[in-house]
Amino acid sequence: MSGGQAREAGEIFGPRMTLFADVLSVGVCTALASLPIVTLPAALSTACAVLRGAREDRPATAARYLAVLRRRLRLGDLAAGVLALAGALLLWADLALARAGLPGAPLFAFVAAAIGGCAAVVGLRACGRPQSLTDWRAAVAGAARDSVRDVGGSGLVLLALAAAVLCAWMLLPLAFLAPGPLAMALTAMDVRMVAMDVRMVRTPTTRANASEAPTLLSGGGRRS
Repeated sequence: MSGGQAREAGEIFGPRMTLFADVLSVGVCTALASLPIVTLPAALSTACAVLRGAREDRPATAARYLAVLRRRLRLGDLAAGVLALAGALLLWADLALARAGLPGAPLFAFVAAAIGGCAAVVGLRACGRPQSLTDWRAAVAGAARDSVRDVGGSGLVLLALAAAVLCAWMLLPLAFLAPGPLAMALTAMDVRMVAMDVRMVRTPTTRANASEAPTLLSGGGRRS
């Protein structure tokens, strides 16, 4: 195979196709684990953690997903699920009141939808952060900072969510596959933020070295 990655003996498809299949299997597991609704944040967070492990050559399989989910389920995960469910119900109630014809309903509906969208972005980005495995508060705080710093990434998160919802609405069986690509998108956004932070840390050092270079070349560093 020229210009591509070598396949292992007995491998029919390349590693990219294998990863795609793993994403779909993780998506099915995520959908099933999310059926109680209050377990949705933990299920999505686990999917992101398992898919992130693929970058470190760890298997992104359904078996590993179930093993990670079993180890991490705790009261904090259920509390996060209850909070997310309460927020969704509150948004639904606000939009229902707006449709009832209350004075200023269009503006009220717009504000409620905007707040709900921002909350969804922060919650989804929190699921994509590694801290969500152990500390939801730290994950949400970091996700809130990332959402403000990376507005474009936040828009992509909303598009990924809209695509997942649209796929599930168009064909119900796709609802069991959509969480996989959504988790992949959230993981990619977090990896992108980490790369941006690394570049920001390296840039000042590079500039400092560049500013010192003319001085050294001009003999600024004299010997005594």
